[in-house]
Amino acid sequence: MKRALGILTCGLAFNVAGAPAAQGAGYRPCAAVIDPYTGSRYDGVSLRRIRTLRAHCATARRVARGAHRRALGITPPPDGVRTFSWNGWKVTGDLRGDTDAYVAARGDRRVRWVF
Repeated sequence: MKRALGILTCGLAFNVAGAPAAQGAGYRPCAAVIDPYTGSRYDGVSLRRIRTLRAHCATARRVARGAHRRALGITPPPDGVRTFSWNGWKVTGDLRGDTDAYVAARGDRRVRWVF
């Protein structure tokens, strides 16, 4: 009985020790896209807080830049949530509040950014 209890306790300890590693595989921060709209009314405003899940930062920055450029050409909906697709990415932008928060999804990959 003691041996079974010891094996059970040891197994639980390994499961608890492995949990933080699974949580650590979340969104990774990427560099901001600095001033992508030079010479426009958005001059000086950057795409920031770019985060990626299961994608490279170069891809995340490209998606944020391209999808956001497309988003600016779409009339904002009355409910404040903009949904569209860009190059196979499903993009949702929440325009309510002081900042615009966007999420792009393609399969299991995700990219988030703030404008």
